[in-house]
This record gives sequence, structure tokens and C-alpha cells, in this order.
Amino acid sequence: MPASRSPRPGIELKRRPRRWPLILLGVIALAAALVFVLPASMISHFLPAQVHAEDYSGTLVHGAAGRLAVNAREAGAIEWRVHPLSLLRMALVVDIHWVKVGFVINGTAEFTGGAVAGHDIQGGGPIEDLHDLGLAAGWSGTVQMMIAQFKGDFQRVDSAVGTLEVAHLTAAQIADGSDLGSYVLQLAPGAIASDGTITANLHDTGGPLEAQAQIRYAPATHTGMLSGTLKERAEASPALRTQLSSLSQLRPRDAAGRFPVDLEFTL
Repeated sequence: MPASRSPRPGIELKRRPRRWPLILLGVIALAAALVFVLPASMISHFLPAQVHAEDYSGTLVHGAAGRLAVNAREAGAIEWRVHPLSLLRMALVVDIHWVKVGFVINGTAEFTGGAVAGHDIQGGGPIEDLHDLGLAAGWSGTVQMMIAQFKGDFQRVDSAVGTLEVAHLTAAQIADGSDLGSYVLQLAPGAIASDGTITANLHDTGGPLEAQAQIRYAPATHTGMLSGTLKERAEASPALRTQLSSLSQLRPRDAAGRFPVDLEFTL
């Protein structure tokens, strides 16, 4: 009887090595290398329709756009550094440096489809530099913001947690444009309702006006309501004193000289 050709027990057949894992790794390495050399203009494929950028420089991973527009409004310039691994999940996570004249913001943002989220957003500058974005027309002063996190899109903000500090605030329609002082605006969790209305707590940090109030603001109509108590200080201008005197006649002052107010405003 001929000897069996079957392998002996304990001896495995030698298999041809599979090459597809090495090919896959090579493709991934090539794609990763391409990401680092692609031009900065490639980032336009990840931007929502509301955002338009021009005057690109650098690469997709570290680049800049010298001109930025949001909803057809001039929005300054931006520099970014992409987190490359975010591209594998069809998202764009970037560290940003945004400049609009003298207004500067740094932070980290994530763009997924039409949604945008961010964290550790810090910076600020003159309020006047935001006027052509449709914000705070007629108001001036300086703002410093520290936003721990936010979510939304380029039409509205759905949630935000942080603080805004405003110094030397003035408004053309209030007290003949005299200095209204400095304030802190606190955005707590749940500050933004499902309809986009923002509710924040406000208190002064010095200046001609003592204020403790809550602000409700509707971005859709650019209108808001300030409800709380006010009291003039010694450095209040004559024009501010006159307006506060008229308001205090409508509702009596308390023992400390504060009087309640409900004031509508437009930003």
C-alpha cells in the first residue's frame, strides 16, 4: 500500500503569507501623507454653505484664509491647525485663530455636516469691530469672552457655557453715549432655550451704574429684556442720572436706593 501523503500529526502546512494587510497599511500611510501636503483651499469642502473663504495660504493641516464671510457678511481672517485623525470620521476638528480687525479669538472647533461645536474659546476686542456682522449696532466697548463649550450651526447657537466681560460699555441711544461701566455676563448650563432665546445673569464690576439683573435675548429679532435692579453711583454722568431718575419714578426704590427695572433693548 502506498504511503499516505497527508501531513503528519503536529505538522502544519506552510501557508502563503497574506499581503492585503500590508497593502492596506500602505494606502493609509499614503493618504495620511497626502493630507499634510494638500493645499489649504481643500478645507472649503468641509465648510457649511453659509461660510465662504478666500485668499488661502499654507496646507490643509496648517493653513489660513485671508478673507472669511459668514452669511455673506465680512468675517475677518482665520488661521487653523487641523487634527488629522478627525478626517477619518468625516469631521473637521481644528484649533483656530480668528481675527476681525482688533477682535481676536482662539479655541478649538469641530465641524460635522452643518453643525459646529467648540470648547476653550477665549479672546475678545472692541465691540465696534463686530458691527458689520450685524451685532450690537450702536454699542461700543471691549469684550473678553471665555466660553467653555458651545454647540450650534452658522444660523444659531443651541447651547453655550461661559462668561463675557464687557468694559467701558456705551450706547448711542443711552445717556447721550456716556460710559455705562463694566459688567460680567454669565451663561450657565441651559442658558439657551430650544427657540434660541438666551438667558444670562448680569452684574456690574464697577463704574457709574450698580446693576444686578437677568437678560433675555432673542437673536432672531435682535431684541432683549433686562430685568433687575439699578442704582446710580457718584461718577454717573448728568445724562445718565436724568434717565435713571425718570425710571425710578415709575417704581419705588428700596432702602439701599436700588429700583427695579424692565428695559427692552436692541443689539
